Amino acid sequence: MNQALETADLPAFIEVGAGHSSRRIAVRAREGSSPGLFWLGGFNSDMKGTKALALEAWATERGRACVRFDYSGHGESGGRFVDGTIGRWLEESVAVFRQFCRGPQVVIGSSMGGWMALLLARELLRQPAEAALAGLVLIAPAPDFTEELMWKGFSPDIRTEIETKGVWMRPSEYGEPYPITRALIEDGRNHLLLGGAINVGCPVRILQGAQDPDVPWQHAFALTHRLPADDVVLTMIQDGDHRLSRPQDIARMLAAVSEMG
Repeated sequence: MNQALETADLPAFIEVGAGHSSRRIAVRAREGSSPGLFWLGGFNSDMKGTKALALEAWATERGRACVRFDYSGHGESGGRFVDGTIGRWLEESVAVFRQFCRGPQVVIGSSMGGWMALLLARELLRQPAEAALAGLVLIAPAPDFTEELMWKGFSPDIRTEIETKGVWMRPSEYGEPYPITRALIEDGRNHLLLGGAINVGCPVRILQGAQDPDVPWQHAFALTHRLPADDVVLTMIQDGDHRLSRPQDIARMLAAVSEMG
């Protein structure tokens, strides 16, 4: 991996992968005290979203280290979104964590980022890094979403289109339609977590909106039953949506981060 220096508000870049699968990943890392913060964004979002910027501001005020990045095909990183899979994005998450994080870290994962956070925790238990997990804060976490929240809910026509054409353009409430590929679905099956116990080795705080149309609250409830019983807290926000980006939601997120140290 080759790292470029970060200047002003420009990100640093690292290369992840080799040969044709190499992609240039944009990272914003500020040095500071521990525990540091490590942000994992959602599917088709980037590191300049409301929650990510709120975390950055909170960390800056307190002199805390904070690392944000964009998955390939997202934001300022290279690569095409249509080429993305859970495995590729996990490889990037692990690479950024290992290169930029030192000491204890609070990992904050939103939606797909919640799945990434759990997969990262499992990877770190297998192969420890110079940084360790002080805690996970998961916001509307969506582990296994490619299978449980996409494939199983798709109509036969949509499934056929994905299987035959390799891609289906999914309409979005948040912008232009975006591609759901056969590779995304098939690769997602290699990273499913909800079929058994999930060991993360640290405290977990989950924030879930009861009015979330994308990740039902039952999904978060099922996740809690797969996590160790000790030091796992699920907060149900009765009027909360999927984004949980309102001021009161941001305050809950920051309170959960603060609780981790």
